[in-house]
Amino acid sequence: VQLQASGGGLVQPGGSLRLSCVASGRTASSYSMAWFRQAPGKEREFVAAVFRRGYNNFYSDYVKGRFTMSRDNAKNTVYLQMNSLTPEDTATYHCAADSSLIMSSIRTWPDYDYWGQGTLVTVSS
Repeated sequence: VQLQASGGGLVQPGGSLRLSCVASGRTASSYSMAWFRQAPGKEREFVAAVFRRGYNNFYSDYVKGRFTMSRDNAKNTVYLQMNSLTPEDTATYHCAADSSLIMSSIRTWPDYDYWGQGTLVTVSS
C-alpha cells in the first residue's frame, strides 16, 4: 500500500488543521492506520491510531481531547483533526499502515510496515 499525507501548514496557537492520508493499492479498512510525529532533534512519537476492520481509536495523552482521528473507508482515507494546537505540536506528521499489527503494538512505530512521506505542521504566532 502507498500512503500520501497532506494538510500540514503554518497555524497560530489555538488554531486547527486537518491532516489527510490517502491509501492506495489496497483497501484501507484492512489496515491499522496511525499518525506519528517527529519534531527536530526528538524521537518519533505516537499520536493516534485506528485498528483495522474496526473503529477502535487510540490517542497519546498529549493529544487526547484535542485531536480526533477518523476513517473514510469509501475514500481509503484517514484524517487527523487537530484542534487547540500549541507550539509543542510542531512536527512532521507521518501516517503509517500495517495489515498484521496486533492491538498491543498500535503505538509502536517500528511495527508499521508502510509509511507516508510526512507533512509539516508548524504552530507559531
